[in-house]
Amino acid sequence: MGNNQGKKITWYTLAFMAFSAVWGFGNVVNGFSEFNGLQAIVSWVIIFAIYFVPYALMVGELGSSFQHLGGGVSSWISETIGIKMAYYAGWTYWIVHMPYISQKPQGSIIAASWALFQSNAVSNMDPRVLQLACFVVFLIGLFIASKGLNPLRKITAIAGTSMFVMSILFIILMIAAPAITGGSFVDIEWSAKTFMPTFDVKYFTSLSILVFAVGGCEKISPYVNKMEDPSKGFPKGMITLAIMVAVCAILGTVSLGMMFNSNNIPDDLLTNGAYYAFQRVGEYYHVGNTFVIIYALTNFIGQFSTLILSIDAPLRILLGSCDRQFMPNKMFKQNEHGAYVNGNKLIGLIVSILIIIPAFGIGSVDELVKWLVKLNAVCMPLRYLWVFVAYIGLKKAGEKFKGEYHFTKSKTLGIIMGAWCFAFTAFACIGGMYSEDKFQLALNIITPFVLIGLGVIMPMLAKKERQEKKLKVAK
Repeated sequence: MGNNQGKKITWYTLAFMAFSAVWGFGNVVNGFSEFNGLQAIVSWVIIFAIYFVPYALMVGELGSSFQHLGGGVSSWISETIGIKMAYYAGWTYWIVHMPYISQKPQGSIIAASWALFQSNAVSNMDPRVLQLACFVVFLIGLFIASKGLNPLRKITAIAGTSMFVMSILFIILMIAAPAITGGSFVDIEWSAKTFMPTFDVKYFTSLSILVFAVGGCEKISPYVNKMEDPSKGFPKGMITLAIMVAVCAILGTVSLGMMFNSNNIPDDLLTNGAYYAFQRVGEYYHVGNTFVIIYALTNFIGQFSTLILSIDAPLRILLGSCDRQFMPNKMFKQNEHGAYVNGNKLIGLIVSILIIIPAFGIGSVDELVKWLVKLNAVCMPLRYLWVFVAYIGLKKAGEKFKGEYHFTKSKTLGIIMGAWCFAFTAFACIGGMYSEDKFQLALNIITPFVLIGLGVIMPMLAKKERQEKKLKVAK
């Protein structure tokens, strides 16, 4: 017992663990690009206050109540609602990774291009050529994943930590730059007009990008009961996390505002914004392209290793926790390396379609990158919906499940807060589907419905498989 007590996690340790897992520099660039530059600051503050803080505190109560289950969303659903809904939660968690996986080859190629040429060369490519190259990179990643090579976890962790350090370094260097460098910066007008967003259709249909950015804190739920005094330490850690993320979002946005005019944001900012930022920092401090090369190499390693892990790990989670009555036995077939053969084939089919089809309807690389960012912002938050469903189920169960930490002890308030976060996430996802381009609009609507719909088909195939097996036995 003494040893375990010595390993208890402090509230500030948890905050730093969660910060590195939740936040990234790409979120700052995406917010700046899609929310009119410096106007993104108010949007970040709003999303942290009305969504992120209650979301994180709900996750804490779920993790505390189901500590013996390891914190998996599907296991929470299984306990609070039932195994059938748990299957759909697990399927959603897995299937929304398909657009995410299709984005990784693109990110790898852009990063490699900046590492080699230190320019926006990819933006000038024919999107069909780029997607063909992405298809090849994806196939290489799929091949490596099929070999069960998991040392990449450490590489991904190192790359992720390096990206985190680079993000903080960028903010520090940019905030200090006007005082210690002779660079030229955009003059920021410190007025309400500069920072107050326009709450129009574009604003509300872009909310999914903010929701996607702050989601995923359920990853830290297994650590709730490993804390010193969870009832006080967890909320303190999560509020600290929210403050840390808010400070980084605000200072990061101001830093970008010193580089780019909010009224004239480059069209390719989502594609090249992070690289432009590090390139300019290098210019300010007279070190040439050193920063952009380091960032590009780090990002390339991170993007490619994440591609492979995203093919392998979520599939293992799905099939490792799935009740076999809902999934055909063929999906559980493994090769000599332990990789799921038919599961990887299904991933190969879905992701290949997501890579190839858009290239024939979207006319530029920058538009393609922007579309894929928005598609991910529509699809990935769908898995958060199950967190709120589980929380509502937990509060409805009353005293059946007991944990050391409670977001709220009120059953009614808990259900209201869970319903609010569910409704806000659903609204953001549905709104995010909107596009003035009919081809992109069609893809934004069809993709999530088809992906989730495949999950309805699987139990039917499993049932048919069992019936065929019974007939063979009867004969």
